[in-house]
Formats: sequence, C-alpha cells, structure tokens
Amino acid sequence: MNILIDLVKNPVFLSAGGAWLVAQGGKNIYEAIRYGFSKERLAGGGGMPSAHSATMTGLTVGCLLTHTAASAEFAVALFLAVVVIYDAMGVRLETGQQAKILNRMRERDITEGREPLFDKPMDEHMGHTLSEVIVGVIIGIIVAAVMCTWIAPLIQSVL
Repeated sequence: MNILIDLVKNPVFLSAGGAWLVAQGGKNIYEAIRYGFSKERLAGGGGMPSAHSATMTGLTVGCLLTHTAASAEFAVALFLAVVVIYDAMGVRLETGQQAKILNRMRERDITEGREPLFDKPMDEHMGHTLSEVIVGVIIGIIVAAVMCTWIAPLIQSVL
C-alpha cells in the first residue's frame, strides 16, 4: 500500500501519468467529434495529440522541475523521450502508411474475387505527424508544470 501512496505523491509520476491521461482523453474526444466514437481507438496509437510525446515530455519536464538539469534522472528521461518521440514519428508512422497500402491491396483482392493475404484490415493509426507531436509536447510541458507546482505539493500536504 505504501507503493501506491508513494506514486500518488510522486510529482514525476503524476506529470507523466497526467500528461498521458490528458493526451489520450483529448485524442478520444477529438476523434469522436471528427470521425465518431470508436471503442478500438480508446487505447490505440497514433492520432492527435501524441500521447507518446505528452507522456515522455511530462516525464522529462517533471524530472527537470523536481531534480534539476544536472540530475541523472533528467538525463535519462531526456534521452528516453528523444528515442520514443523519434520512433513515434519515424518507424511507427511508416508502419501506419504501409498498413494503408496493404489495406488497399486487400480491398482490391476482395473486389476482384481473389483470396486476400490477411483476414482483417491492418491498423493504420500507428505513428504521429509533426503537428501531433508538437501538441503532445505542449500538453506534457503544461501538465508537468501544473503537477509539480500545484497538484503534487497539495497531495503531499494532504497525505
């Protein structure tokens, strides 16, 4: 039970978790308004804003505000954030684009009466565009600032 209390009092954990929650919740609201509600998208990757970028930025800024730029925690979080965000914009985005092409080929095969190579469509929402990443980074910065400045101290004073 002490672990849960420690996590709830930890400003870095609150920064990363809060940023993920805001970004993933915002993504679902945005996509529901734009395309209609889809339960598959609740935990799905890709889309506006980038929950990857928000979470990693929240973690990094939380470490910066809690431990300073000279700390090992900040250095590890910063490099991890760069790798995760780069991957979300690179490999994962390419995977989503390839899924679109494969889905078109599948539909063509079905239309032409041929057996498709795979049973169901592939997920095309994998990676993030630059604008999705930028919005995620902004969310991460704001949430970490709020968590470290106001929310975490309030929780620590109560618990």
